[in-house]
Amino acid sequence: MNHITRRELFQHAAGGFASIALAGILSQLDAAETGPDGDPLLPKHPHFVPRAKRVIFLYMTGGVSHVDTFDPKPKLIADHGKTITVDNWQGKLGEFKRFLKRPQWEFRPGGRSGTEVSDLFPHVRDVVDELCVIRSMESNHTNHYEGTLGIHTGSWTFARPSLGAWVSYGLGTENQNLPSFVVLAPAAPYAGAQTWGSDFLPGCHQGTHVVPGPIPIANVTRRAATPDLQRLELDLIAQANAEHLAARAGDAALEARIRSLETAFGMQSAAPDAFDLAGETEATLKLYGLERGQTTGFGWQCLAARRLAERGVRFIEVIDVGSSNNWDSHGDMNDHARLAKNVDQPIAGLIRDLKQRGMLDETLVVWTTEFGRTPYHEQADAKGREHHHQVFSSWLAGGGVKPGSVYGASDDYGIAVADDRVHVHDFHATILHLLGLHHERLTFRHAGRDFRLTDVEGEVVEPILA
Repeated sequence: MNHITRRELFQHAAGGFASIALAGILSQLDAAETGPDGDPLLPKHPHFVPRAKRVIFLYMTGGVSHVDTFDPKPKLIADHGKTITVDNWQGKLGEFKRFLKRPQWEFRPGGRSGTEVSDLFPHVRDVVDELCVIRSMESNHTNHYEGTLGIHTGSWTFARPSLGAWVSYGLGTENQNLPSFVVLAPAAPYAGAQTWGSDFLPGCHQGTHVVPGPIPIANVTRRAATPDLQRLELDLIAQANAEHLAARAGDAALEARIRSLETAFGMQSAAPDAFDLAGETEATLKLYGLERGQTTGFGWQCLAARRLAERGVRFIEVIDVGSSNNWDSHGDMNDHARLAKNVDQPIAGLIRDLKQRGMLDETLVVWTTEFGRTPYHEQADAKGREHHHQVFSSWLAGGGVKPGSVYGASDDYGIAVADDRVHVHDFHATILHLLGLHHERLTFRHAGRDFRLTDVEGEVVEPILA
């Protein structure tokens, strides 16, 4: 193990006032050790050999309709307008007579695998041979707040650490000059910052929210006149912080703030470079549907995610929209067309870009939403669909999953899981497994018990592994 002096530590301590940058740059300490001078963000050994090194988590806010996108239902089309009795309506149990509602877009086979995807996602359909589509997802709650919390934290009732925070805690980061967990989002989704929070995990593992725009991360410009002057100032700040922390062991807020300052120094050069697309070729920009100089949009977010992945960021979440004007198409399913057009080409571009750069095998791309939408409605002529947590669709690509495959099935109408149920806990357990983490061993002691992402449930979905 290589040791550094306290003076050397202070010389590496960071500056700036980027309080959103929660990470650290301490030194080349053994990644497997976490002593009093250790850094929790240094790379750690996984539990076993991983298939993926990093995750790009694509989250569609509001509840994407599975029967209009990735789960074709010929019988739903044939029986459109007929009545059916269901036992669950928006989380209420009972007997409810409802009218079946067909999808508004045609499904067509894509690639050599022939996996059917609707016309909402023609570009994604073109790369479907890279995807493992799961058509048997199940969640626990039918409300947006709880559903968003559940798909991100594994808890539908209480705030808990997010998936990205758990991955950061379990594996650390490969780049000490950038946060281990970055969220690229124009606005917060339902559940707000809890979506990327660290809760009881050390604060250095929470996500850093980056808002697309000309200045995606504010306040990383050096304010001191020279780098040497900044180092002197921060040397004193770091020494004061270290002495303060030594007298108050276990002060998580202070530890997180120190990590924030440490990473902020590295980010002064690393962050502007990561988000500067000027060096990208016209061909690459075209893949994502971007114009030269563009600094907003889902295409920008996806390309920035690839650049962060290249630079060693462990977990990158890309959120398309916020808690309004999203996929929550109660009034009119035509809203899905606008939202799909916003993300379709960038997602396909990301898959292609990762593959041609040799990164897809070690990058797990996850596409999901909080729940699906009802294949039926209480009104025969309804234009929209309601919330539906009993079954929905998600997909994975790269990172050790079987490409060009479909797993699980809903029933003939897309109402409930018919085969090979994948609960959110199973989904999370599988993501961790692909990263070399055993979901039952990735725990944190809090309030007298050991917590984990999957609570007391979850099984790895072995059949989808390559």
